[in-house]
Amino acid sequence: MIYKFCSETDTGLTRANNEDSAAFDEAAGVAVLADGMGGYNAGEVASGMATSLIKDGLGHWLAETQGQAKPRDILRAIEICVDNANKAIFNAARSHAEYAGMGTTLVVGVFQGRHLLLGHIGDSRCYRLRCGELVQMTRDHSLLQEQIDAGLLTPQQAATSLNRNLVTRALGVEEVALLELTECEVDAGDLYLMCSDGLSDMVSDARIAELLAQKTPLPQRAQDLVRVANEQGGRDNITVLLAQATVPETRGIVSRLLGK
Repeated sequence: MIYKFCSETDTGLTRANNEDSAAFDEAAGVAVLADGMGGYNAGEVASGMATSLIKDGLGHWLAETQGQAKPRDILRAIEICVDNANKAIFNAARSHAEYAGMGTTLVVGVFQGRHLLLGHIGDSRCYRLRCGELVQMTRDHSLLQEQIDAGLLTPQQAATSLNRNLVTRALGVEEVALLELTECEVDAGDLYLMCSDGLSDMVSDARIAELLAQKTPLPQRAQDLVRVANEQGGRDNITVLLAQATVPETRGIVSRLLGK
């Protein structure tokens, strides 16, 4: 299995700065997305620290394993890298008054062979499009999701709630971050979307599925997702990261003999 990645980010139509961040290491199969929070530029600092520290940490570790790491070992590596990033953000917030209270949501994936090892904190999401069906792979850590789970709100009521952005978990706000981990099996043709709530709050899952299913190049689909979120109001920063799973093409024996 091989993976192609791309990402797109936009400030949106109402925010002055972009507190989202996304990064990927295609060779290592690592993808990270974060949506920061905090005063001044602190949200940008937190999300930028999260994506760079986790991407670099996982990339270096995976390179050392030379493709021999087992899924359980990768999950443990994700935990360690996220914990290190959490401590770095938490300590920076305590050491600099202008960063007080900063934190970030997080979704991180390691794509290895037919496995996706996924971790998330907060309400940034990961979706999978398979055979035209869109499935949300993560479950929001938010007050709204807790109210839905408790039967206090229906999904329809939640869509118009004023509490949509109140997360119950975040990276960097406490000494220990509560990371949720998932192991998924990947099929050839799967398309994975990581996104901040600037997309998922503005664009319905049905419309997201429609845009992802286009036959346009991957970067164009990422741009279209951002464009539609802005067309719907662009009330927040919008960031998307796409990962496409494909099987390497195999050449026939005649082509190999002819060097084609």
